[in-house]
Amino acid sequence: MSYLIFLRDNARWLAGGFLLTLFSSFGQTFFISLSAGDIRAEYGLSHGAFGTLYMLATLASAFTLPRLGQIVDRYSARRVAFIIIPLLALACVSMALSHSLVVLVVTIYMLRLFGQGMMTHNSLTAMGRWFSAQRGRAVSVATLGHNVGEATLPLAFVAIAAVVGWRNSWFIAAALLLVFALPVISGLIAVERAPRASDPAARRSTVRDWTRGEVLRDPVFYLLLLGVMAPGFIGTTIFFHQIYLVELRGWSLEVFASSFTFMASMTVVFALISGQLIDRFSAVALLPGFLVPLGAACLILAGSEAQWSAFAFMGLMGVSYGFSSTLFGALWPEVYGIRHLGSIRALTVAIMVFATAMGPGVTGFLIDRGVNYPLQIGVMGVYCLAACVMLLFASRGLNARLEPA
Repeated sequence: MSYLIFLRDNARWLAGGFLLTLFSSFGQTFFISLSAGDIRAEYGLSHGAFGTLYMLATLASAFTLPRLGQIVDRYSARRVAFIIIPLLALACVSMALSHSLVVLVVTIYMLRLFGQGMMTHNSLTAMGRWFSAQRGRAVSVATLGHNVGEATLPLAFVAIAAVVGWRNSWFIAAALLLVFALPVISGLIAVERAPRASDPAARRSTVRDWTRGEVLRDPVFYLLLLGVMAPGFIGTTIFFHQIYLVELRGWSLEVFASSFTFMASMTVVFALISGQLIDRFSAVALLPGFLVPLGAACLILAGSEAQWSAFAFMGLMGVSYGFSSTLFGALWPEVYGIRHLGSIRALTVAIMVFATAMGPGVTGFLIDRGVNYPLQIGVMGVYCLAACVMLLFASRGLNARLEPA
């Protein structure tokens, strides 16, 4: 089936998944951090103090997600959307009205849980269930919502905030969720996608449907987590402390901000490429190499003070982000089946959220205590390359497990 025919025949479900990930942006670090300077100024918080609050709120959302995320196994994607989108809008309103640290922490908790966590979880779980042989393509299209959000929403937020203020910009975000996102998304995914005779045959596999308890007892799962945690930890760290990095290097903030567009474009390109490769070879086959560009990116950023290194970092990170965004959506149903996919994905998303929580908190703590930030980034690069070796062993073990009898 050609790519254009695939898009045409599945437009409504792909668009629904895309919009769910796009509007998850309101709970993503790159969007929340746009208000970080104003929040620190109003509350008198240091980089480390705000990073710690952000970490605690995100950790709380990570601990909540495994239990809450199971609802996607019991309810349709549309019904789940009717629950999580209004709650994400409520979190945006809370951010606009917040004037105490307690409310701020609760607000960030809700943004992370219902935005980054449940919106993405609902989208990718639906793609994993609705598609089989074309799962890689479907996930790659749905995850483009993240990239479009990264490429467009920061500029829009800054422009709107300059006119109406940062708090009122959060009111506008809430209105957009309720007036546009909720009715459009619910309409697109009102009907669950069923397998069609025209769907290509899926690769033969002996994979069975694992329960979450069985997954937690699987040693290979913990090797996979070495790779799953890296992109979120590193990306969130760099985004959260971007102002500090720019000041440390003496770079132009405007030029650095433009590198995000380069990263987003690379992510889009390689998300689509990886979707095609997954459908052809499998997600397991791509595991060992997807962190190599991210490892190289960190080493370049750590070792060079030239402004071009920001573009090299962002471009290479975009390659790994493109692969990982599609890979993580297709990997879990491929390895552990689809019957309990919601609860398994909720666990893995919680772990990814945990990683994004640890990044700003740990690095902010180290920055406040004088630990060299470029050195921290270099250590992240070495970790990525070491994780590739572990993922090679995991991939070999999974290939042997999944090989048809």
